[in-house]
Amino acid sequence: MTGFWRTLSVALVVCIAATGCEKMKGLMEPPAAASAPPAPKPPEVLFTLPTTAEITDYEDFTGRTVARRTIDIRARVTGYLDRIQFKDGGEVKQNDLLFEIDQRQYKTELARTEAALAQAKAHLKRLELDVERANKLIESKQISRAEFDLVNGDRAEAEAAVKVAKANLHTAELNVGFTQVRAPLAGQISRTQLDPGNLVKADDTILTTLVTLDPIFAYFEVDERTLLMMRRYVEQGQIKADDERQVPVLMGLADEEGFPHKGTINFVDNRLDVATGTLQVRGIFENPTHILSPGLFVRVRLPIGEAYSAILIDERALGTDQGQKFVFVIDEKGNAQYRRVEVGKLQNGQRVVRKGIAEGDRVVVSGLQRVRPGAPVTAKPENPVAEMPGGGSTGVAQAESSPQK
Repeated sequence: MTGFWRTLSVALVVCIAATGCEKMKGLMEPPAAASAPPAPKPPEVLFTLPTTAEITDYEDFTGRTVARRTIDIRARVTGYLDRIQFKDGGEVKQNDLLFEIDQRQYKTELARTEAALAQAKAHLKRLELDVERANKLIESKQISRAEFDLVNGDRAEAEAAVKVAKANLHTAELNVGFTQVRAPLAGQISRTQLDPGNLVKADDTILTTLVTLDPIFAYFEVDERTLLMMRRYVEQGQIKADDERQVPVLMGLADEEGFPHKGTINFVDNRLDVATGTLQVRGIFENPTHILSPGLFVRVRLPIGEAYSAILIDERALGTDQGQKFVFVIDEKGNAQYRRVEVGKLQNGQRVVRKGIAEGDRVVVSGLQRVRPGAPVTAKPENPVAEMPGGGSTGVAQAESSPQK
């Protein structure tokens, strides 16, 4: 009896243990309905299509405007300043009267030289009569050869005295004229440096300054690399000019967009500055409205080479990886592909791409931070009307051949 109950107890324990293990196993195993978490959705990005345009390469510099001609107005005679005949900062024409210096002493000198000339002429006339008489007397041998030579010598001295008197008169006339200081050319005048009543020294005292405004110069410094590139283009015929002095150049002011002023290079220095490694270049620009003044800070754009067809993309599409530029292009399967690109200048707000992009490529311009190379993306056109098939555009645009910012 005791053995029976012992056997029964052992069987019950084994059964209970087996049942508990099954329950524990069931608790430890995941439910059949449970599964792995869902994969994240592809990031949404915006893309644009490259455009093509006729462009010209260029280099940008900074410079200063300089008047074509600058003249310090000085008096040519000494005297006291009498009158000022112009408005400070105004425009004057050639030969306009600017200053008047006290003329009284110079008019007195003019009268003296006129009288001296008349005296010299009267003396010469008397000696000429003496010579006529001497010629008759020498024929009849009533005077000696020495007396004859003396009379002729006196006449020659009188002729020279007349010439001296005429020269003195001419000098006196010039000095009277120099008391009126006139504009040597047309231009814009500065303010006067002296008030009436002050002493003016001949060829020393600066009265004012006169500058020309149309045309006007712009000086800028070209680095050695650009200079050599430009000269090679001229040599190869890619720049249609006899030399670099006929190359077109563009200019913009500090408050202007782009480079609206067009000119040409008319001077290139004959040697580089060894301290800076640059060459001084000068452009000449028409200035009929006189908006340009000497001393202005300007931006100068120098076109390099001939116009050519180029592919351009939005500047936002570019990324930088260890100094290399790259973009993400969406392939046919909707995956983002990493592309290294070689870029050029900024043209009309877009970046020139020399290598790495072809027409029709869908270039990511928004959401680059969420894109991984080779990963799928949800791509949408930034401008659906212009960039979706049938939207009325193929992504090809035309631009002016002259580069603008």
